[in-house]
Amino acid sequence: MRIKHRVTFWLLFVLTALFSSALRGAEAVSTRDSGGRTITLTQPAQRVIALAPNLTELLFAVGAGGQLVGVADHSDYPPEARQIPRIGGYDRFEPERVVALRPDLVIGWESGNPLHTLEALERFGLTVFRTDPRRLEHIPGELERLGLLTGHEAEARDAAHAFRVRHAALETRYRDASPVSMFYQVWHQPLMTINGAHLISDVIALCGGVNRFASLPDLAPVIELEAVLTANPEAIVASGMGEARPDWLDQWRVWSPLTAVTRDNLFFVPPDLLQRHTPRILDGAERVCEHLETARRHRPGAH
Repeated sequence: MRIKHRVTFWLLFVLTALFSSALRGAEAVSTRDSGGRTITLTQPAQRVIALAPNLTELLFAVGAGGQLVGVADHSDYPPEARQIPRIGGYDRFEPERVVALRPDLVIGWESGNPLHTLEALERFGLTVFRTDPRRLEHIPGELERLGLLTGHEAEARDAAHAFRVRHAALETRYRDASPVSMFYQVWHQPLMTINGAHLISDVIALCGGVNRFASLPDLAPVIELEAVLTANPEAIVASGMGEARPDWLDQWRVWSPLTAVTRDNLFFVPPDLLQRHTPRILDGAERVCEHLETARRHRPGAH
């Protein structure tokens, strides 16, 4: 009888533990998104859609990749993301396709997804969490919020901590670096750059760079060639559309009076490392910092 009672006790203990665990997993979660809206779920989301490649990457970073049931085109990192069904481009997708996947959470990119489509999803009754970090220090918080909403708080805390440590190390290393005026080129036709409110401008500042077009009002403004010639940046850093250095970066060499040209300061950073607001942006930041260090060494009289 004693053995029977002991077995019964342990069986009840295990069942109680499992039941308690299930209850904890079903607890409501709540947080604010980048626009200050309160997002509340009755339990962590199990069917998630990411409306941009950077959002897909953020969700994988916190361990929630397995809960993605739909992602935007070009979601290619990590490689597992390529197997997830597509809902269309980040800037053009049909809300009905998103609704058909029955998500309990949609992650939207506030400055990238069209506002009317995000609002349409909300009218369909879907919960939309909007994210749009504008400074490097905002990224860890976004990781933690996504971890909370998807039930991966521990993984998110680890990812956020790793980001903060690495970011702080870069800040310390380049805190006293001499300023380098630069032009960040997003594209060549039309000629596009970024203003001071853009996250990439924060990367530039981290490395001791000075964004010559920080004062422009638009986040990603189109500018004239004459504006770059007048600004005469000491360095030009370009991205483009792929992993290879774009041919149009070297077209600046025809403008020999430019300081960036005379000192051979035409640099390339793959766009996925800077234009996706994810932990990998620190990989891009390291490259930008190294390029600006090269520009400092190219100064007359530098050793």
